[in-house]
Order: sequence, then C-alpha cells, then structure tokens
Amino acid sequence: MDADTKRALVQAYDSHAQERDQSTLPEWKRAVRAAFLELVRAEGRTTLLEIGAGTGISSRFYQENGLRVVAIDLSPVMVRFCRDKSVPALRMDTFRLGFRPGSFEAVWALNCLLHVPKRDLPGVLSEIRAVMKPGGLFYLGQWGGSAFEGVWEDDHYDPKRFFSFQTDEEIAGTVGRWFESVSFKGFRPGDGEAYFQSMVWRCPR
Repeated sequence: MDADTKRALVQAYDSHAQERDQSTLPEWKRAVRAAFLELVRAEGRTTLLEIGAGTGISSRFYQENGLRVVAIDLSPVMVRFCRDKSVPALRMDTFRLGFRPGSFEAVWALNCLLHVPKRDLPGVLSEIRAVMKPGGLFYLGQWGGSAFEGVWEDDHYDPKRFFSFQTDEEIAGTVGRWFESVSFKGFRPGDGEAYFQSMVWRCPR
C-alpha cells in the first residue's frame, strides 16, 4: 500500500473516531463476536490480538470475558480511545507486526483487512500467521462478495477510503494458502444490506 493511501485512511478514521465510538453495534455483529468467543473458550485459548481495533469496543468485550487482549490500529486517535477503555493498545501497521512469533492464540480482524490491496494481502497474512501460536484461531470478517479495488467514491468519509472487496472464491483462495479453514459463511445482515463474509481460520500446526 502506498503512503498516500495509508495516510488518507488514518485521516479518515481519526476524524470519525468519536462517531464510531458512539454508534451502536448491530445485533448480528454481537452474535458473530459471541460465537467466536465461545469457540476460543472451548479450545482453552486465552490471548487475543485485535487488528484494526478502532475504538476498542470488541477488544473491551473480549477483555471483559477473560481474555488477555492487545489491540492495534493505525489511527492514533483510535488507539487513544482503546486506552481510555483500559485496553492495552498500540499504534501499529498490519504490514509489520512487532510481536514475537507465537504471541497470540487468537486473532480478531473485523472490517479492517478490506483496506489492504489484493497484491499486499499475502504479506499481511504471513505477518498474522507468524505472531500466532500453531493451532490458534483467526477470525476474519469483512464486506465483499464481488470484486472491486480502489477508492470508494460513494464513501461519506473525508478523505474517501480505499477498499478491496473480494468474491468468496478470491478471499478463500488467498487466505487458504496461509491458514486452514474452520468455517466460511456469507450472508446479508438485512434487507438491502451489503454482503458480509464471516470466516474462521486456523493457524497450521
């Protein structure tokens, strides 16, 4: 990802941090999050990294439910919101994760890797796998279902954000080179809503 695109993403999310923090999480996202927590608990996992944590709403949820959580985000304003919730948070680029190998037993990435260009996604997935313990669980959820890559002209954020939407076959094929599939569910949360890809992957042992 080029520096200008990355800078625009930071500016967009910095300026909308307050709005995002005050928004209500839809019930379907709560259900997806609760299902992943149940799976993580069932396997006795205790450490979780949230990538693209935003204001820390999900990190706080996992923390309150007994996991040791670290949140990362590229936006310094988002990181401050995480810390205000007493969530350990770092400003960190997903392209270069500064953790020791095998640091986390679970990873949660909701609607953040869709900002990564397709050509760069394998490198990001390699970074994620490197910081996970073998056998660990990786949740990846994002809008998609059709192929598109570029700045979304209908975006109401300023500056407008870069998105990389992928078909089910595209995203499964790419992630499947680095992780083992546990589940893949594509659905539309409500009438007229976009298509969401909800995936659980396992770090190879």
